[in-house]
Amino acid sequence: MSAAALLALARAKGARIATAESCTGGMISAALTDVAGSSDVFDRGFVTYSNAAKQAMLGVSPDTLARVGAVSEEVAREMAEGALARSEATLAVAVTGIAGPGGSEFKPEGRVCFGLAVKGRPTLVETVEFGPRGRAAVRSATVDHALSLLAQALGDLPARG
Repeated sequence: MSAAALLALARAKGARIATAESCTGGMISAALTDVAGSSDVFDRGFVTYSNAAKQAMLGVSPDTLARVGAVSEEVAREMAEGALARSEATLAVAVTGIAGPGGSEFKPEGRVCFGLAVKGRPTLVETVEFGPRGRAAVRSATVDHALSLLAQALGDLPARG
């Protein structure tokens, strides 16, 4: 779904969106705000590239970061929930991953963890292995997947009454 269509759906549902981004560095927010008139639906974006930023801006636990590392579903969950709690949004998407180049045997290039928090619902988390397709391609695929997650969640929300 295009960013414009996603924003129209959010508008129809009376929903507001927040983002919490690490490996994409604000690209999801940029995709949404590239659409004129998005300010009535897009609330805010948190770019939390460093672990210190994840802790300070989103309330990610230092213990979680120490135990499982930044590229984990646990951190994606805490990022999404932190963005939702620290915004006026109805739903928030979070991404943290290894865009490349590089990675390791345990956290390979192309691994991205997603979190999706929606008010009044359990937070969804998932990991997608995009593979070592290069930094730009991993980041672009991450943006597309994040927009898709937001669209799915918006589709499940009741229409504005």
